[in-house]
Amino acid sequence: MKNKLMTIAEASAAISSGKTLLIAGSETVLRHLPKGRWIGGTSVYFLTAEGGVCDEDNVFVTEFETATAARIRHYGTDALPQLAQARFDHGVTAILIPAFSKAHAQFAIEGAGYEGVFDQPLMGWITGTHLDEVGKTSPKVFDGASGAVYDEGAVLLHAELPPQIVAELDIINLFEQDPHADTIVFATDGFSAETAQVNGETVDFAAYVASKGIDTKLPLVADYAGAMINVSFQSVDAGKHRVQFYAPVIAGMEYKLAKSTGDYATALASQIGADGGEQLSCNCILNYLYGEMEGKKTGNYTGPATFGEIAYILLNQTLVHMKFEAAEASKVA
Repeated sequence: MKNKLMTIAEASAAISSGKTLLIAGSETVLRHLPKGRWIGGTSVYFLTAEGGVCDEDNVFVTEFETATAARIRHYGTDALPQLAQARFDHGVTAILIPAFSKAHAQFAIEGAGYEGVFDQPLMGWITGTHLDEVGKTSPKVFDGASGAVYDEGAVLLHAELPPQIVAELDIINLFEQDPHADTIVFATDGFSAETAQVNGETVDFAAYVASKGIDTKLPLVADYAGAMINVSFQSVDAGKHRVQFYAPVIAGMEYKLAKSTGDYATALASQIGADGGEQLSCNCILNYLYGEMEGKKTGNYTGPATFGEIAYILLNQTLVHMKFEAAEASKVA
């Protein structure tokens, strides 16, 4: 696995040589790349070997060095439940979905129920834009094989691996539930909420967040059979009585505010440690911002900073990474 920030010329040469690639960059730059065996998504924030950077002129390229074959597919919202059908018997799948699209919401709410979704490593991210362009420019995904560009649906790269190579997918999550926090339950699924039940009492949720002085850098956390799944705050508008999230809350699920980590940047650096290196990875844009990662190296995981991370399901405020290793040395059962 190779992860590297490249110029348009360097990325074009890699594509032309027939390599299997996952590419992140600005829409303008991605549109300059030739057709080939790659998929791409818009992002201009990256974690590089030298540190975090916002770069609209270059692309971040991950090469699937061990891939023996690849299939690229675009799935519209109607076809998303079939996203596992074209994969290889032994391989992995990279998936890219535009932020704030119908596919983003659909995958977030229904993806865990898709047939076969957990049977083979599925990793990817939600594509975004420069933060100044949120709400002005739609995030995109690119099918490098056909040259098609989409702001809806999902683009997948199914990569075949040789029998002696296996992939291990994992996440790093700073957060756990604060056991002393209120219990919050929402009545409907969605990326926004006007009301919620807090300890059994229905409240104006935006007013509740404001009155409690809640630190919205901390996500809401749900306990999925021991797995901590975050839902991050996007905005709180007390005037419109609405709270927006970066991932949907699920009706009936019990949420609690995350336990404080202390200094966010220090906690993030400590949690990441010195691991990483040549792994496929992506990190949440909120970790990038709150962890003050611009211009600073935190661990050795390199890749795009994204508007959501996918490790089988949609995640928030996590670092997702996948490594490839010899089957006999694998930790995978």
